[in-house]
Amino acid sequence: MKNIRIKSVLCAALATSSLYVGAQNLPSELLDASSDSLSVAEEELVQVAYRKVNKKDLLGGVSSVNVEELMKKDYFTYSLDGMENMVSGWNGSSLWGMDSYLVLVDGVPRDANNVMPSEIKDITFLKGASAVVLYGSRAAKGVIYITTKRGKEGDTRIDVRGNTGFFVPKSYPKYLGSAEYMTLYNEARVNDGMDPLYSDVDIYNHGSGINPYRYPDVNLYSDDYLKKAYNQSDVTAEISGGSEKARFYTNINLYNTGSLIKVGNAKDDRTTRFSVRGNIDVNLGQYVKTYVNANATFYDGRSARGNFWGAAASLRPNRISPLIPVDYIMQNNTDAWNLVNNSRYLIDGKYLLGGTQVDQTNEIANLYAAGVNTYTSRQYQFDMGVDVDLSMLLKGLSFQTRFAIDYATTYNRYYGDTYATYEPQWANVNGQDLIVGLTKYGDDVHDGIQHIADSWNRQTMAFSAQLNYNNKFADSHNISAMLIAAGYQQGESAVYHKTSNVNLGLQVDYDYLSKYYMSFGGALIHSARLPENNRNAFSPSLTLGWRLSNESFLEDSSVLDDLMLSVSGSVLNTDLGIDDYYMYQSSYDQANGAWWGWADGNQSHATEARRGNNSDLSFIKRKEISVGLRGSLWNKMLTFDASFFKNSLEGMLVQPSNSYPNYFVSYWPESTLLPYVNYNNSTRTGFDLALNFNKKMGEVDFNLGVNATYYTNENTKVDELYEDAYRYRKGKPTDGMWGLQAEGFYNNEEEIQNSGITSSFGELKPGDLKYVDQNGDKIIDEKDEVYLGERYGWQGTPLTVGLNLTLKWKNFTLFALGTGYWGASAFMSGDYYWVYGDKKYSEVVRGRWTPETAETATYPRLTTQTDNHNYRNSDFWMYKTNRFNLSRLQLTYDLPKQWLGNSFVRSFSVYAYASNLLTISKEREKLELNTGAAPQTRFYNIGFKIGF
Repeated sequence: MKNIRIKSVLCAALATSSLYVGAQNLPSELLDASSDSLSVAEEELVQVAYRKVNKKDLLGGVSSVNVEELMKKDYFTYSLDGMENMVSGWNGSSLWGMDSYLVLVDGVPRDANNVMPSEIKDITFLKGASAVVLYGSRAAKGVIYITTKRGKEGDTRIDVRGNTGFFVPKSYPKYLGSAEYMTLYNEARVNDGMDPLYSDVDIYNHGSGINPYRYPDVNLYSDDYLKKAYNQSDVTAEISGGSEKARFYTNINLYNTGSLIKVGNAKDDRTTRFSVRGNIDVNLGQYVKTYVNANATFYDGRSARGNFWGAAASLRPNRISPLIPVDYIMQNNTDAWNLVNNSRYLIDGKYLLGGTQVDQTNEIANLYAAGVNTYTSRQYQFDMGVDVDLSMLLKGLSFQTRFAIDYATTYNRYYGDTYATYEPQWANVNGQDLIVGLTKYGDDVHDGIQHIADSWNRQTMAFSAQLNYNNKFADSHNISAMLIAAGYQQGESAVYHKTSNVNLGLQVDYDYLSKYYMSFGGALIHSARLPENNRNAFSPSLTLGWRLSNESFLEDSSVLDDLMLSVSGSVLNTDLGIDDYYMYQSSYDQANGAWWGWADGNQSHATEARRGNNSDLSFIKRKEISVGLRGSLWNKMLTFDASFFKNSLEGMLVQPSNSYPNYFVSYWPESTLLPYVNYNNSTRTGFDLALNFNKKMGEVDFNLGVNATYYTNENTKVDELYEDAYRYRKGKPTDGMWGLQAEGFYNNEEEIQNSGITSSFGELKPGDLKYVDQNGDKIIDEKDEVYLGERYGWQGTPLTVGLNLTLKWKNFTLFALGTGYWGASAFMSGDYYWVYGDKKYSEVVRGRWTPETAETATYPRLTTQTDNHNYRNSDFWMYKTNRFNLSRLQLTYDLPKQWLGNSFVRSFSVYAYASNLLTISKEREKLELNTGAAPQTRFYNIGFKIGF
């Protein structure tokens, strides 16, 4: 009943309202509908919430990129690739340091990676709270609005583009070979008080290479398994045109990407994407316009089953020989040859799949015999809308409505093949290594049963309707307004509750002589994630603007072309951060397993409390003040757009253990009666700046863009209680790095004993890290962790600077992108850096501590034990991620039109580009390194575009 009442309110409000809309906010489709001459060039319009606005009248917190123009000099294949170089406020990860931004494609929540740049007209980054207020709760942390291309009146145009290029790995992890690994593993065992495992003869044999099958030295990153490069190719056809009554745009795209692995079934690994988009606009008479958009995308991939990159980072080099050459088998060993002849998998007619009693499979064998996984993804998107000019009822009045439905599904198919492996018994016969016996593990089985796994689907439905009013009075007063009812819902397989967003929006704008501006936006939002009494809230936003350049004291300036100042204040309510439904209700669960046993063998289960009840749980609030300054100088030779922002997230959810008695929590059984409450607060403060310099220097058109985003963040309220002041998170960055402070190594037992220090993480030995005992209790534990003065940059580095350079000479265009990231740090962690137990050794352990290298050591002592003392977050493992990337370089040549004459070819261009070319950083090797995954790559491409 509650939902029915809310829907009734929305519909009634929509049906009974008559509102204003100003010329600067009139939707582009209706710009020609007014009796006044309000036509504005399409390139001067910027898409914002539910409308397009004349670029000169934007009031701040909004940046846009004309992708259609950008693609003429910069070809790329991911819609948001390099956007931090083109706009400010977006750092590649977040908008103004906020996470969870919403992506809209033609106004519908969709994935940014499912629309190709060749389909896109422009992208708008709605950063400020005032810019996103109309979209409601789920958009409260920013919106990226992608607008696809549309047909234009005129003859049919056909544009075809083709590309092919190669990905080349930047670097591979550097792991130690068998001999060095075995030597250091022996050292680690001695450090642990054990005898060496490998003899000197074993180490020599593995290092000599005399028989790599008997004494393996496996490196899965070698040329034996990997190509030097792999290909990606794509082709796109765009067809558009139409008449005054109907216009169409069609995009057909196909690309195929290969794989770096060259053995077994993996040599044919690939991903193929095929998509078709059709956008149609129709004028249904003088007053009604409609449009229909449809898109279908088909992803198909195939890959050998297994985890090659995981194995490459974990398989110890001496552990197993993946392939066993049958040529080494003694000719008179009938049993062994019977195994060979009955094997289903004799690789290249020469090799059996290797195994041991411990490792009865191996990753190379998987590539040959474990079968192939086929990945299938289908996405279907459909939206339509109607625009009605109601000026016959009231001058400037119009109505718009739109509806969308999307469906996406993915699944994997494979056959559960198994295979046999063989362990050889080697012997030296007359000075020659021979296989004198084989032990078989497992069987070769293809059961013919096809398995379907990882099935997933998602459906999105979206609807909006709006009344617009736009009028101008006394040639001075522009008044505009919108009333919007909108919502969307996404349902996902295996997720009971659908993600919903519904709101009623109101926008009222006024400007006087394009000099003084006032804009009010508000949204009545609803969320079922909250208790019934708190499910509705109102989010207001007010913005004031002043075009100083129109004032008399600046009007005659020979330097200043335009100068706009804006100030905005907003309070947005959001359920982003309320991760689940019913978090306001108490919850109980049955414990996993028995927690009490009786003498007769019966067992009892605990009923555990997960949370308490809180009927006052409410929305999280984004409170923000922002100031914008935009303008141009010297006849637009220099343009600038700057924003300062300060926002606060208030009322983030926690279970506040410090606000309730300790008996609300028990640890056996593990239960809590603590409710979720709105408690924690944090702030973000920063600025963004966009500068663009244009000048013709002789025959060269020079354009340089500089975009910078800087922000800080801080915990301003945290549920915490510590004995020591240095442990408090309040007043520290939300992405601050916490850990122990290291001050060298313990060099001998005497030093350890004299310190009186013990570690709760394990027994201290010479070669272990020496940590600062912050609280003086002589125990190193979590209580000694402090803020290390650095930030992770989870929502992007504190300072991001993007550069874009265009040089045009005659028919040549050179375009370059460069990106700098500063102010964040990271910990060296993971198995590549934290090597203990039986893990594979990387080159970093060469700097290990030994009694002989105590003064120069750069790495703790080696150990075969599970080490929790040395391998913890501490400043010993910390490094800065500051870097500058030469992100892209493209050279384009446009064939002179006079060369084409009167042929059917309208235009022709060829280009070559390279991306991810260069990283300049003190820590370049770390930043370019991937472990456990495919390597980072550079990409070199050649392409053409031809128009008919």
